Amino acid sequence: MEKPEVFPFILGENIDLVAINLEHVNLYARWINDPRVRRYARNTIPITVEESKKWFEPREGIKEFVTFEIYHKKDKVPIGTCGYGHIDWINRHANTFMSIGEPKYWNKNLGTEASKLLIDYAFRELNFHKIYAGIFEPNIGSWSVAEKAGFELEGVEKRTIYIDGEYVDARMYRYLKEDWLKSRE
Repeated sequence: MEKPEVFPFILGENIDLVAINLEHVNLYARWINDPRVRRYARNTIPITVEESKKWFEPREGIKEFVTFEIYHKKDKVPIGTCGYGHIDWINRHANTFMSIGEPKYWNKNLGTEASKLLIDYAFRELNFHKIYAGIFEPNIGSWSVAEKAGFELEGVEKRTIYIDGEYVDARMYRYLKEDWLKSRE
């Protein structure tokens, strides 16, 4: 079977961000349901392929989500998804999210690279004023990525999410366009 042609939307060094490909919906459903991947994403209810497909299908009206597939250039495979959710086009801000669905690509700085690509796109092309992320305290990998990419810790929500039998804190991060502009000087 021939692999579908990939059309990069945002070019990176090791990865590209490409449009979601519904031919990969089985892969997305596998990632969403994988206990290792879903642990900190808090996907606590199983998701079918059909439900996953509906989530990724284009919706009419104002876009509240912009989602990309993270495509590994050397290996020529999708390895995760990322993007923006809860977009407020009036006030120019959005929540950023990411999931590297293939564990063999964890701890290789690909999340940091994807974050930096998302940040540049947010401020350079979408003209967002602020992007933000909530990351659960035990998810050291994700909050390390956020900090390496330039997000600043804005605060901590105490005991806000239930993981592995206990309530844990959530770190709230933000990145302002003015800080991004200063970092480019």
